[in-house]
Amino acid sequence: MKKLTDIYDKMISEGSLKDDPGQRTVLEELEKVNHAISKRKAKSLFFKKTDNFKGIYIWGGVGCGKSMLMDLFVKNLLVSNRRVHFHAFMQEIHLSLHKARSSGSKDPLAVVANKVIKNFKVLALDEMQIKDITDAMIVGRLFTLLLNGGVKIVTTSNRIPLDLYKNGLNRQLFLPFIYLIEEQLNILNLASKIDYRKNKLRGAPVYFTPLDINSKNKLDNLWKDLSGNENQDFHLVINKRKIKIPFYSNGVAKFTFFELCGENRGPADFLAIVDSVRVLVVENIPQLGRSNFNEAKRFVILIDTVYEAGITFICSAAAEPEYLYLEGEGVFEFERTVSRLNEMQSESWNKGRNLS
Repeated sequence: MKKLTDIYDKMISEGSLKDDPGQRTVLEELEKVNHAISKRKAKSLFFKKTDNFKGIYIWGGVGCGKSMLMDLFVKNLLVSNRRVHFHAFMQEIHLSLHKARSSGSKDPLAVVANKVIKNFKVLALDEMQIKDITDAMIVGRLFTLLLNGGVKIVTTSNRIPLDLYKNGLNRQLFLPFIYLIEEQLNILNLASKIDYRKNKLRGAPVYFTPLDINSKNKLDNLWKDLSGNENQDFHLVINKRKIKIPFYSNGVAKFTFFELCGENRGPADFLAIVDSVRVLVVENIPQLGRSNFNEAKRFVILIDTVYEAGITFICSAAAEPEYLYLEGEGVFEFERTVSRLNEMQSESWNKGRNLS
């Protein structure tokens, strides 16, 4: 088994990473966990309920490498594991709960948790954040069941545990979950002063036109830089409808224009998508007008949603914003979209975005 620190050192020597004391400190703790789990596996004594190690909670500023370190840890585990975005994981839990209730289970959450316990020894949850009251009400008992069942949990977050679900509805009912995290998980602060994802965007164009091979190559290269050229299975469930994000990695999502605006989507769909990512990439925005008026209306809603959320927007389009929509109903209203598209290209806009 390769040591994580050796892999990290090799990545530094190859130039894909810069040595970061904050990252190295966290990596050394993950190394201890990896070694302990592997040692238990070799002796067939691992994952007993009496184990001291329950999990790790890594928190830190945006773009500091939390997800990268967790991925490095997961890829080198020798036991069954699942790496998933926290938001997607909770949606899966709610769907499984619905099925368990429909089957008449007396304790649906226990049924759902036991399925996870049966299939995975390590659960890696990226970008933990609690925004939904329904998540807040079940996550405490869910984690208790998983930890008591021997599942080791490694999670990342932008927030210290005490700030989870801050100012949320009925937050007092959520506090036991925070105490559980503080008692059961090793809390690690990734104190890095470098924002790696912002560095990749600094000075780089984010709006590519016209729709030719040059624009395509530049957009593809930017996607590879931001995503690590990896694609994770990620979907959302909105009003019982499943929306698949075709390309997703560590908070970066990529769609074609027609995947987003060509289907019958409403504001709730765009809000859920934007709320789940930090960078949205949209390919092949066509010329807009009378012939695709419905798609144009959805595009206006999408840009409004992206703008209000304050995330980074990267795209390829048939023309500059001022020349995208030249005729037909809605030209006047599109002027606001033009203004926002231009503002979101500015370095000052992307300098302050949350890109973790």
